[in-house]
Parts: sequence; structure tokens; C-alpha cells
Amino acid sequence: MSFFAYKGGEMHAEGVALKAIARQVGTPFYCYSASALRQAWQEFADGMKGLNANLCYALKANSNLSVIKLLGDLGAGADIVSVGEMQRALAAGIPARRIVYSGVGKKASELMAALQAGVGQINVESTAELETLNAVAGQLGVRTDITIRVNPDIDAGTHEKITTGRKENKFGVDIDLAHAAFAKARELANLRVTGVAMHIGSQLITLDPYREAIVRVRDLIRQLRADGHRIDRFDIGGGLGIVYADEQPPSIEAFMQMVGKETAGLGCELTFEPGRRLVGEAGVLVSEVILVKPGISKTFVIVDAAMNDLIRPTLYDAWHDILPIRQPRPDAATIRCDIVGPICESGDYLAQNRDLPALSAGELIMVRSVGAYGAVMASSYNSRPLTPEVMVDGARFAVTRPRPTIEEMISAERFPPWMEN
Repeated sequence: MSFFAYKGGEMHAEGVALKAIARQVGTPFYCYSASALRQAWQEFADGMKGLNANLCYALKANSNLSVIKLLGDLGAGADIVSVGEMQRALAAGIPARRIVYSGVGKKASELMAALQAGVGQINVESTAELETLNAVAGQLGVRTDITIRVNPDIDAGTHEKITTGRKENKFGVDIDLAHAAFAKARELANLRVTGVAMHIGSQLITLDPYREAIVRVRDLIRQLRADGHRIDRFDIGGGLGIVYADEQPPSIEAFMQMVGKETAGLGCELTFEPGRRLVGEAGVLVSEVILVKPGISKTFVIVDAAMNDLIRPTLYDAWHDILPIRQPRPDAATIRCDIVGPICESGDYLAQNRDLPALSAGELIMVRSVGAYGAVMASSYNSRPLTPEVMVDGARFAVTRPRPTIEEMISAERFPPWMEN
């Protein structure tokens, strides 16, 4: 079910017309559907029934406090990759014991902050990090439970910039070096290894790479137990894909059935860390057409959203469906165009070579499936204020992160003393 649909000729988010939000908030803005978030959560909750499993939402996909709180109130923990994300999870009400701290480059100060906060699980990704964490735990006089993330050397078949489970990627301990890493951890007095973690990439649209990785790590767990290690947890990570164009990602039910089959009898508590699959299709970006610029080679539709607001098309060659807010007639003529922003970069585009109904200045468009890696990756390049975020729930909406003024942006900076008058 889509929570973004035309009603009476106008695009709505649940029961609210996006045009009405634009009049109050201005454009561009991100809009999230609370009902879509709840539905995505429920699919996971239903799929996990019968499994000894928990879910930790991957904040890197969308770290809006209201999004985190909604999912946390439903029962999600948090998968974090920075102390900043940890603070956001805590501020949104997620207990520290339900937080998993992942990431390939944690500083000693960051590990200390996590231990002091009482984070429930730290996923260690190298033998050097084992030693750092052991020293930090020693300073605090604690012994901490950890998992070690292994790299199963599985090609997830996704974009090269979002695959994380091949041996040439920076993440995790090579699976062929895992035995040595676990042996090293056992020597360290302030660490207690309780599990194995993996994550092979993002936007997976087939279960085959996932199955292959789970089998490899499952076999490793059995070998580690034969070596005398106690392994109680299997952190499976996230990565399931969503629909951007015509993808057909696997259902959560099919995914959970596969996981249940491949881990049957293993006796581990499972952890899932979805991000994109929970929030991606729950968000849209609304933008206003500034002008239409016909050219010899192509037509440019210049809008007020830009690569600083949504960088995925530029960074990942990503496709996002784009629709006019006003419903076009079935027989409406189309134009071949690029949807571009006002940024001073040729790479500033939201879409290229699209056939869209003819647009004119002042009209609104909606960019689909931007709830993940949209606002969270935005910047203020060209001194453009960050895009505000809005949440809709039924017939009501609220701004959850306002657009900063340019004055507020400037006031955050300082002249060095020798430049002050």
C-alpha cells in the first residue's frame, strides 16, 4: 500500500495534501509518512515471530529524531556508527542496552563514551580495535561483551559504493583471519566475545548473496565453538532493498523464512539491522519548478531542490521516480527533460532523460523513495540551508526539523581574533 497517492487530483501524504504543506513550510522539504514507517516495522515484527531475534534500526539511513522515536516506541533498538548517532538514539528514548555500535574506525574516546553510556553491543572490526577497546575497558574497570564482525567475501551484487562484504572492502575481519581474531580476543582480559556479526551491503534485491553469507558465517560459528569459543549471538546486519524503479526485492516473510532455515539449530540470538527497508519508501522530497529552459540538445527543468538536498543521483547514479503534485490528465503530452537544481555543478541533477508531463514555473514535483539516505546526507553546499523535514500522521503534520535561516548558518561561524575589529 502506498501512503502517497493522488486524491482529488492532488498528491497527498496519507490525509494531507503536499501542496498544503508546501504553502506552510516552503520548498524544498522532506515528508515522511508515519503510517508507512509503522507498516514497514510490522512486516519485520511479523516475520520475526518464532525466531529468537531482535531488530536494531540502522540510524545511518535516516537519523531524524521523530523517525527514531517512532520506531523505538514500536520496539526497535538502534544500530549506530558514531557517537553522534548514539546520542540521537538516546535522545529519542532508545535504551542504551538496545544499541549496537558498528563502524570500522572507532576512536578510543568514542569507545569510552559507548561503554560509559552502557551500549549493549559493540561490533569490533579489527584486531587493532580489539586492543583499543580492551585498554579503554581496563581504564573504566569493566569487562564488556563484544561481537566481532567478519567479512564473508560475498559479492552482494549492488552498487560498488554500497557493497561491504567483499574482501577488498574495508569492513570487518576477513573471514579467513577470523580464527586468529577470536583467539586474540580471548587473550584480552577486559573483553568477552559473545557473537559474530556480518553485513554484506545495501539495496540487496535477491536473497542468494544473503543466503551464501549466512551459510559461511554459520559454518564459522560452528568452527569457533569447536575451538572453545562461546558464541551466543549472530548479528546478520541489514541491506534488504526497496523499490526505486522496477526492482522486485524479496518480501520480509521470504527473507525471514530463509534465515530461519539456514540458522535452524544454531542456538544463537539473531539481530537484524535494517535501515533503508524500514524508512526508504516512507519519505518523499517536494520541490518547486523555478523555470523550464529549452535547449538544442535537451530541456532542463530547473527546480529548487538540488544535489545538496538529495545527493544519491549524483553519488550513486540512483534512480528516483518523479511525479507532478498535480495529477496529469491520462492523455497529457510528455517532454524529455533533465530535472536539475540551481547548484553550480554539472553533476547537480535529480534525474536525467526523463519523460514527464510538461511542467511550468511554480508547479510542484515529488521525488519518491527518499526516506533513506536523503536528508541525512544533505549539506549546505553553496550556502543553501538544510532542507526541513516534516512528518505526516493521518490528517495531521508537523515540522520535525525546521529549515535554518541563512542568518543562523552564518552565526555559527567565527572570525579569528586577529580579524575582529
